[in-house]
Amino acid sequence: MVSHPAASIRDVAERAGVALGTVSNVLNRPERVAEATRLRVLDAITELGFVRNDAARQLRAGKSRTVGLVVLDVRNPFFTDVGRGAEERAFEAGLSVLLGNSDNASDRESAYLGLFEEQRVKGLLISPVGDVFARLERLRLRGTPTVLVDSRADGRSFSSVSVDDVAGGELAVSHLISQGCTRIAYVAGPLNIQQVADRLQGANQAVAAAPGVQLEVLSSPGLSVQTGRKLGVTIVERSAEARPDGVFAANDLVAVGLLQAFTMVSTLRVPEDIALIGYDDIDFASATVVPLSSIRQPSNLIGRTGVDLLLKEVAAAEAGEEPTHQQVVFQPELVVRDSSRRLST
Repeated sequence: MVSHPAASIRDVAERAGVALGTVSNVLNRPERVAEATRLRVLDAITELGFVRNDAARQLRAGKSRTVGLVVLDVRNPFFTDVGRGAEERAFEAGLSVLLGNSDNASDRESAYLGLFEEQRVKGLLISPVGDVFARLERLRLRGTPTVLVDSRADGRSFSSVSVDDVAGGELAVSHLISQGCTRIAYVAGPLNIQQVADRLQGANQAVAAAPGVQLEVLSSPGLSVQTGRKLGVTIVERSAEARPDGVFAANDLVAVGLLQAFTMVSTLRVPEDIALIGYDDIDFASATVVPLSSIRQPSNLIGRTGVDLLLKEVAAAEAGEEPTHQQVVFQPELVVRDSSRRLST
C-alpha cells in the first residue's frame, strides 16, 4: 500500500486559489471571510482530506486544549469513575483529558509530570503518591495550574477535591463494632498514601471510643485484589482465637481479595466468622459472592469537581490574577450489605 503525504495548508490555498492567510482565517476566524470564498476553501479542504496540525498550532499559541490527569491505579474502578467524571466535564468545556497511571510509584508519577509539562497541558489533576508538592509548586509557577484530586491540600497553595477519609475510616470501624466485632484488623496498603493513612486515623478514633475493642494493622505494598487474597490467606491460617472477627479493607479491591481467601481457600463464613467492609463502593461490590459492605465515595462527582476547580484556576491565570484556592470535601456514606450484617437492625 502506497502512502501519500498529508495535505498542507499551502496545498489547500493553492487548490482554492487563495492566500495562506485566507485559509487560516477560514479555520480560525471564519467571520472575516466572504461566504463564497469560505465555501471554496472548505471544498478544497474536503477534496484534499486536509487535517490541521492542532498540536503545532497550540504550541505556537502557547495554549492547549488538554488536561493531564494522574491517578494512583487505573485498574481500580474508583479511579476509572473519577477519570470518567473529569472527562465528561472537560468535554463540556471543549477540552480533552490525557490520563497517566502512576501505579502508586513515585518514579512513574514524576515521569508523567514531566511529560505533561512538555505537552503544555492547560492544567493538571493529580492524586499524588507521596509528597510532590514542591514539584507541583514549580509547575504552577511555570504556568501549569494544578488541582489535587481525592487528596487534601492541607493549607498548601492548591485547590483540592477530596472525601473526608478520616470520617470514612471511623464510619467503617464503628459499623463493625456495632455488629459485635471486638478484634478488628485494618488491611491497609502503603501508609505513605494519604487516603490510606487517613482511613487508619479514623479507624483508631472509632476503637478509642469503644473499650475492649482492639485494632490490628496489616500493611502491604499494594491495594489490589491479589494483595487482599495474600493477606487473607495469612488470616485464614491463624487459630480461631488469634483471628480478627472483623476486617476493614482500605479499598474494595483488597476487600474482594480477602473475601476470596475467606470463602474459597477456607470454609470461614462471612459475616458470621469474620465481618468484612471495604471502601469506595465500586460497581461490582454488590455483586460479589457475599455482597460487600463499603464506604461510598462520589467518584464521578470528584472528577467533575476537580475540572471545575481547575477551570477557575486557569481563568484566573489567563486574566493575570491570583487564583483563590478552594478545598472541596465530600462526606462518605456507609453502605451496609451482607458481608458485615451480623445483627438485625
